[in-house]
Amino acid sequence: MAENVYDHIIVGAGALGSATAYWLSRTTGGRVLVCEQFSPGHPRGSSDDHSRIIRHAYHSPIYTALTPAAYQTWEEVEQDSGRTLLVRTGGLDFAVEGTPGFTVLRSYQDALDAGGIPYDVLDAAAVRAQWPQWNIDDGTTALYQRDGGFIDIRRATRTHLDLAVDRGVTVMSECVVRDVEATDTGVDIRTSKGDFSAGSLVLCAGSWLSGVLDRLGSPFTITLSQEQVQYFAADDLDQFAPTRFPIWIWHGDEEFYGIPVYGERAVKAARDMAGKFVTVDTRGYEPDPAETALVRAFLRERLPACDGRAVLAKTCVYDLSRDRDLIVDAMPGHPRVFVAVGAGHAGKFASLIGRVLTDLVLDGRTRYPVEAFRADRPSLAPTAPVRFHLGAQAAGGAASGTTGS
Repeated sequence: MAENVYDHIIVGAGALGSATAYWLSRTTGGRVLVCEQFSPGHPRGSSDDHSRIIRHAYHSPIYTALTPAAYQTWEEVEQDSGRTLLVRTGGLDFAVEGTPGFTVLRSYQDALDAGGIPYDVLDAAAVRAQWPQWNIDDGTTALYQRDGGFIDIRRATRTHLDLAVDRGVTVMSECVVRDVEATDTGVDIRTSKGDFSAGSLVLCAGSWLSGVLDRLGSPFTITLSQEQVQYFAADDLDQFAPTRFPIWIWHGDEEFYGIPVYGERAVKAARDMAGKFVTVDTRGYEPDPAETALVRAFLRERLPACDGRAVLAKTCVYDLSRDRDLIVDAMPGHPRVFVAVGAGHAGKFASLIGRVLTDLVLDGRTRYPVEAFRADRPSLAPTAPVRFHLGAQAAGGAASGTTGS
């Protein structure tokens, strides 16, 4: 077989691309190439940092139909690798009665009920009794789901790639894709490392996807938003350990979220959809002190025990579909090109998305319920309304509840 001819090529070695490489390596003996324009584990995309929230609690049944498989898939990778990737802490979703956030919380209950997933509804007194770290008023309701937690996303990405390489996958760093030509039977790509051909192409390029989509005449577009996370010190970090403190999301005029101590000697907290719209050329890496101060003010009010100095702040990027739902499908008009868009909340689904893409590549179908994430759905059309906003406008919207962390 020619050196530059592969069975499958994956563009992007982040969370989704690495997962696809892993599942292809488990399922097929074919030649697989991963093209990464930087090097695996780089901090420029959406797969950096220590943790991403994983949870059953979601705003729509299209996700609660999928979350059990997401957990199961991570557990399979843990068994295969011998590495811990998923940490269960329990998860809390908060809202104040009579606010738009409370409507979002009710949608979570409806979606969990539709999926047959157990949860508890707690009043403020019950929350304060079990987790006295919280300073919340009467009239605040919390939904508690015991399986909530986080994925060590950096370790997960590395694990997927390590196991894929062990099974023969080629990962090519500093490999910039310059052009793509697709036919009904395969693809040809031109890169900074040479020209390659394959029977299928899987696009997991995140922030850099738009350039490839334009070349393929994609019917949908993606928008990038620059987001920011912070890590805050606390006098007593033990009370925020994963064994004592759950992941949480606060649904209010704005949506805040947090993760217990992990990876840094500090508590992670942020606002969702709080940044600015950018391109791959205009995004920045310098954190905004005003954003850090705003998140700290929230903690001062609600979690005063971790109202310490910001130990670390960093930026990341969301790649947003028009409706802020995932895209996992073959490209319309290109049956041998497949695409995944994470929409800012795919970390928890990363391994499952790789498994689904593998099914689609090899069989053209999957047993997992991903019909809602087709690339040709009406809500992605250029005339469809945009269902995401930045800042306070985001809370209570149609796509609320997609916090990714």
